[in-house]
Amino acid sequence: MAAGKVDHLDPVWDDLDKTLGQLFMMGFDGTTVTPQIRTLIEKHHIGSILLTAKNLKSAEDTTKLVYELQKCAHDAGHPVPLCIGVDQENGGVNSLFDEIYIRQFPSAMGLAATGSTELTYEVAKATAQEIAACGINWIFGPCLDVLTNARNQPLGVRTTGDDPQEVSNYGIAFMKGYKEAGLATLGKHFPSYGNLEFLGSALDVPIITESLEQLSLSALVPFRNAIQQGIDSMMVGGCAMSSAGLNVMHACLSDQVVEGLLRTDLKFDGVVVSECLEMEALSHNIGVGGGTVMAVGAGCDVVLLCRSFSVQQDAIAGLKLGIENSMVTKSRIKESLRRVLTLKAKCTDWASALNPPGIKLLSTMQPSHTQLSTRAYNSSISVVRDKNHLIPLSNLIDPEEELLLLTPLVKPLAASAASRAVSETISAGSPEPAVWERSASVMSGERIFRELGRSLARHRNGRVLHTSYTANGVRPVHENLINRASAIIVLTADANRNLYQQGFTKHVSMICNMQYSTGGEKREKPLIVVAVSSPYDFALDSTIGTYICTYDFTETSLNSLAKVLYGEIVPTGSVPGTISHSQKLHQSRQHWLVEMFNEERDANALDSLINAVTEGTPPNQRSELSGSTSNTFLLHNPDVIEAHFVVRNSSTQQLYGFCSTYFFKATGTGAIGALFVDPARRKLSIGHSLHNRAIRTLLQRDGVKRFQLGSRLPSVFLGIPTGHSSERKRLRSWFANMGWNTALSRPVCSMVARNLGAWAPPDGMAKSLQGAGAEFDLVFGWEYAAQILDHIKTSNRQGLAEVYKLALADSAYCGVIRAKRADDPGTIVGSVVLYNVNSHLAEFVPVIKDMSDACGGISSPVISPAVGEYSTLLQGLILLGMRQLKAQNCSACVLDYMDGDGNIDALSAMGFEVLHNFEEVSCDAATWTMVPPS
Repeated sequence: MAAGKVDHLDPVWDDLDKTLGQLFMMGFDGTTVTPQIRTLIEKHHIGSILLTAKNLKSAEDTTKLVYELQKCAHDAGHPVPLCIGVDQENGGVNSLFDEIYIRQFPSAMGLAATGSTELTYEVAKATAQEIAACGINWIFGPCLDVLTNARNQPLGVRTTGDDPQEVSNYGIAFMKGYKEAGLATLGKHFPSYGNLEFLGSALDVPIITESLEQLSLSALVPFRNAIQQGIDSMMVGGCAMSSAGLNVMHACLSDQVVEGLLRTDLKFDGVVVSECLEMEALSHNIGVGGGTVMAVGAGCDVVLLCRSFSVQQDAIAGLKLGIENSMVTKSRIKESLRRVLTLKAKCTDWASALNPPGIKLLSTMQPSHTQLSTRAYNSSISVVRDKNHLIPLSNLIDPEEELLLLTPLVKPLAASAASRAVSETISAGSPEPAVWERSASVMSGERIFRELGRSLARHRNGRVLHTSYTANGVRPVHENLINRASAIIVLTADANRNLYQQGFTKHVSMICNMQYSTGGEKREKPLIVVAVSSPYDFALDSTIGTYICTYDFTETSLNSLAKVLYGEIVPTGSVPGTISHSQKLHQSRQHWLVEMFNEERDANALDSLINAVTEGTPPNQRSELSGSTSNTFLLHNPDVIEAHFVVRNSSTQQLYGFCSTYFFKATGTGAIGALFVDPARRKLSIGHSLHNRAIRTLLQRDGVKRFQLGSRLPSVFLGIPTGHSSERKRLRSWFANMGWNTALSRPVCSMVARNLGAWAPPDGMAKSLQGAGAEFDLVFGWEYAAQILDHIKTSNRQGLAEVYKLALADSAYCGVIRAKRADDPGTIVGSVVLYNVNSHLAEFVPVIKDMSDACGGISSPVISPAVGEYSTLLQGLILLGMRQLKAQNCSACVLDYMDGDGNIDALSAMGFEVLHNFEEVSCDAATWTMVPPS
């Protein structure tokens, strides 16, 4: 297609009828070429057609219709093809809907909520490619209105918000995407529909009361910038303007607006399109014939008349009469013709107009566009607030509990399958069903939100109750269902213009805030409010503790909502515009779906996650997970209640994060034994979600007395890793924010003595041990259990009893070295566990496996508190252990759980070096309070 401004006019345009026809865009009723539209094309030579949802049944039918219209124009001798335009804004405004071939994308505000102009460009390009494949060459977009009165405007989510620069940035992204696909673009609705005052009657024109100075500082900014970036055409609205020095009844009929403001001040030289002159206020007050003359005289290049054949004929006759009466000059007509022909040269020619690619091209684009649609919707969902951490729902209510969905009775979006289903039901004379299929586990509801109810039901095993609400308010049936359900979701759709929705939601909120008792525990009933259109319904109402915005209620949008509610995707959207900024509305911390670890399902994925974390450790550091496998965390010990949690991708089975918890019955200690996240997915709140689920679980253990961060068994993370100062500071801060008192931590470490074959004890050590007043021996087997287990009760450290029991039960590879009083051999004053790489205990000490095939370990020293020679006894126990391991030809000795206070120097003198440092953090379970993440 050629591009560039048309200056020289072909002699064919000396035919006034053909020239005048190019100045009209007309619509019609029907899904095929009707006699009326054929007459307008063949007899009156109209140059542009507007298609609406009433014309378009499917992508295939649209392609046929567009081709027939172009063929009609070609056969009638039109010098250039028709411009065929549609509104295809996505969200709730799509003229063309086809469930198979045309993808649904978020509304303009929904895309702005993603925070990405790049994604907006991709969506705009994809949208334009799809309608272009059907032969359409002119898209009525982007919407450049600034919502300077955001909360009460019918435009709602059709624009990107109330920030002029933000609207401008996204508008230009839309425009560039449309242009990339070869479509002509049209900015609307100049000079702005963003702050209209409505007087009430259909015969009253909405009014812009802002002055030109005010408009220039805000509403005109996106239009000015779009003009500088090369927008092809501009629609001037049918609104009135009333301010100092500017009184206009209809903007599109005013030369002050079109020629003065748009052409002269903003320097726009593209095609100006009038608002539809069939609007009741204009046709009643002025008349279409006179209005057409006024529009062209004001500077409009294309006059829009949407559907009435008789009115369209009046408009053509009126313009001809205006020329005859010299109200409109022929030079003025030729000026508009040049602009129209310049536009057409950019977006069409006969070769493309008569050969639309249609379904064949759409089929090739469909997979990638489907992925783009899902990505865009997933990125747009905005969790404005989640004060009580109600998301994901699966962490909130159990499968046997019921979830209640309350939805308003609203008309379905024109772009939705629900809309088509409703119209087909009505046309078939079928009453609306009162009850959903029982297989969906839903009691009652209406068709408009059927898919959301089904999605929620598919995501959980429990029942989903669903009913609608109206202006009649909260009825007894609602109260009964609210009392019955364990959590409630209320949907609103433009509650600012449907005030009954505000009242209903506030009433439900009041009911939920009333304290009720479940098993003696009093708490608020969880309530989630979802605005499925305008985000301003409850954006500033902090009494609604959990508030989500979807920006439209198409099927794709509600499917993304269901995924957010159940934690399958992380909500990353945020309400666009200055209102959210000024009110400090910010995206709540993301909440991931946390699931119980399933060994059969997740073991391999956990091994992969461990590898990813290990490989993600800097080269100069050694990961605490080195040598670990999924089996490391599974104790299968009758004395320990274990529960482990994962955040995973249910589609790919990949694990994003893992947390292990253990409840040691002997000491009443609940421990978080490990918490790690895929390095590629850190800083996304996965760790927060896992941690909170772990704490909730440990709090429910009968007899829990204390919490511990770090676990002796398994011996992977003995506490917060503190090997490097920067990492230590970050991790301590993170756990402090999660509620742990890190100031009361206790240093512990793991150590190793390498090259055991060449090792010899320090000079004089053996002699000094002789003066310790103790005798040492090594025992194996359960027959020694009673005395040893009684001895270790002098320490309340978690996991000790379990370690000693493992050792005593595994006499082939484990033993216990005892220190007994020399003057009372029946009294044990110290002990350590001795084990080698083949023992069952070694499975839970991954550093043993990671070190070498011939490695042994010394573990869990217990020195009686009454003994004064603590350090001497500890050294004696370890010295004997090292001799035993050397005699067994072990190449290295690991100390896997040592106090990090005063023993490091003494142990270093024996040949040990530190492998990993930790800070063990403990607290009384009764005083635990979860500090909200900062």
